[in-house]
Amino acid sequence: MSAESGPNAEARVAELARQVDELIALCERLRSENESLKHQQASLSGERARLVEKNEQARARVEAMISRLKAMESH
Repeated sequence: MSAESGPNAEARVAELARQVDELIALCERLRSENESLKHQQASLSGERARLVEKNEQARARVEAMISRLKAMESH
């Protein structure tokens, strides 16, 4: 009987199989988490774009008000 056969070899194969199963489960979990994070990033990017646009609109309104106030002062 060789050193690679017997209960010890079977135990090592079983342990490797268990580790492979764990790695597969981890990969699936990470893939799912990655997909979720991509969706979250897309959502946050869209929200950020909307907030930047609202900020620019508010800035334009404030600048317009300041201009009107300055024009009223000079009359």
